[in-house]
Amino acid sequence: MLKVALVQQSCSADAAANQAESERQVRFAAARGARLVVLQELHSGLYFCQTEATHQFDLAEPLDGPTRQRFEALAQELDIVLVISIFEKRATGLYHNTALVMDAGNGCAGFYRKMHIPDDPGFYEKFYFTPGDAGGELNGFRPIQTRVGKLGLLVCWDQWYPEAARLMALAGADMLIYPTAIGWNPDDDEAEKQRQLGAWQIVQRGHAVANGLPVIVPNRTGRELSTDGETIDFWGHSFVAGPQGEILAEAPADEAATLLVDVDLKRSEDVRRIWPFLRDRRVDAYQNIVRRFID
Repeated sequence: MLKVALVQQSCSADAAANQAESERQVRFAAARGARLVVLQELHSGLYFCQTEATHQFDLAEPLDGPTRQRFEALAQELDIVLVISIFEKRATGLYHNTALVMDAGNGCAGFYRKMHIPDDPGFYEKFYFTPGDAGGELNGFRPIQTRVGKLGLLVCWDQWYPEAARLMALAGADMLIYPTAIGWNPDDDEAEKQRQLGAWQIVQRGHAVANGLPVIVPNRTGRELSTDGETIDFWGHSFVAGPQGEILAEAPADEAATLLVDVDLKRSEDVRRIWPFLRDRRVDAYQNIVRRFID
């Protein structure tokens, strides 16, 4: 049994305060036996992608920058596996939305650069982020080996794509992890909000079922107002689902929370024996899946 913690927090423009709160919650979780702790997407600051502004690029840092160094040291001190998220400056004019895995005393076990990049009202990520590379030693849809298992690490918008989840599963992931920043437009009516929330949960629970793997999803919470007056109510509801899509734990919508969940990784073997979806895949008939559209 693996004790997993998900940190759901609200963020301000004060990066130092945000990181200090993340650290407090990581310590809280580790003190209660968590061996894997996962932070939400872009947890060091406000979700700056609500608008397009070139000065926001000043928030980015290199892959081995201060955020990595701080949380790498924390993971080593607490002897845990810790998933963090940064706005990465890879080179001049080249930026990524990147998640990193700290494996206790082994340091950084690997990283994942977000592959699917949205460009929707309030989520103008294509202005800021270059999609991750399809290959590379520690990039693309490749699980990251840690002391608690192989982490199928993906990020937010990736969660809508069954191809990403499947490729991680086929590469031997023991679990799927989606650090997330998603919320409602406050102008949407309640019915539309519930439809969006339901779809978000259903698609990820579907990835759990289709691949026979637990799914771990920390989301942020709280209202964030941009400098241009745009607003997102991040809807929280961080959750963990088991390999049959069952909800093991779920956070509230509108308050910070640290979920502690016991995840039985051995259940994946049992579930895949009764639902052998990988066995029955018709790999000889899927050639068109790599096409944009079948005309």
